[in-house]
Parts: sequence; C-alpha cells; structure tokens
Amino acid sequence: MTDDRQTMHGVDLETLEGFAEHAADNPDAVQLGLGATATYEGTAAHSLAKINSYDLGGESIARETREYTVPYGAWKEVLDAGGWVGATDRIEPIEAALSALAACINVGITINAAANGVEIDHLRTRVRTDFDPAVLFSLAELKEADSVYENLTAEIEIEGADIDDDLIDEWARRAPVYSLLSLDQDIQLSIKTPAEVAGDD
Repeated sequence: MTDDRQTMHGVDLETLEGFAEHAADNPDAVQLGLGATATYEGTAAHSLAKINSYDLGGESIARETREYTVPYGAWKEVLDAGGWVGATDRIEPIEAALSALAACINVGITINAAANGVEIDHLRTRVRTDFDPAVLFSLAELKEADSVYENLTAEIEIEGADIDDDLIDEWARRAPVYSLLSLDQDIQLSIKTPAEVAGDD
C-alpha cells in the first residue's frame, strides 16, 4: 500500500490545510502563551535562561524534553576590557535575539511556501546590526534608547523554482519575531521584592 500524502518542506500538506481551516474557524483554540525565565548567576551579565511549558488554546503543555536551558553572557574581549575576572565567551542576548529573528524569518517563508506549493532549494537569512552600549552602561540617558541600534538588516538568500521576491518579502514579514522586534510593543514591567516583615506591635 502506497502513501499518497503530499509533503513539502517536511509538512503534510493535507494536515496543514486542515489545521489552517481549524485555526480560521476556532481562533481561540490556537492562541499561544509563551514565556521564558532567566536567573542571575552571580556574575554581572551572566544568566541561565530556561524555557519549558507553554499554553495552547488555554491548556498548559509541559514535558521534560522542553526543558531547554541557555547560558547567556557576553563577549570575552569586551568582558576582559571591562574588568570581568575569568571572562569567558557566552551567547550574548542581543545575538540570541538576532538569531531568533533570522530563524523566524525562515519559518515565515517556509510555512507559507509549503502552503502555496513553492519549492525552495536553498534558504539562508543573515541578520546584523550596529549596537551602541552607551545606554546600557548609563553613559547616555534612557531617553536615547531609540538610538542604540543602527543599520538593522536582514539579508535573505533563496533559491528555487518560481521564487517571487514580493511574496518572499511578505512571508518574511509574517514571521512572529519580525513583528516582535519591528513593531511597537507595550512591555509591562513589574518588579517584585520580598514583603517587609511586619514588626511586633
């Protein structure tokens, strides 16, 4: 017995179409709640980030295989220059955000390519930016934060039959991390401190 299911980019197209129809008819069922935590490790700029559970349609999903950890830090040469003792190289959070943007642009392109029957033989996205750390080190006012980054670029190399530049541009902009980084986001910061112990009356 042969399997007549059609796949493209590693996706079963019939299942993808069914999922898209289900999402259109039941938008609440496909809403995601995502999060991460980072715990300070006792050395400035060093945190251990963890990703575990997520919510899908209001249901929390957690399993041991999703217990991803990422040790964040910075660049050895910069830390050496700044006085860090025993500085080592680690992934820097900005670089992680840039890599997430590059990977997510690929997600936006390939999911839509699969749904539209577009073959891709090669896809690579390179993201880079120039970064001024003056605000981070309190050498500039916080109100100057909008000048921290310059020349943020995403370069997409893509090969395949029937590649349409305008469609690739659209699909790249559908990437969720693209929206997260390029659109105004209202981050609601809250600070929690230990409750003060009430004195004896």
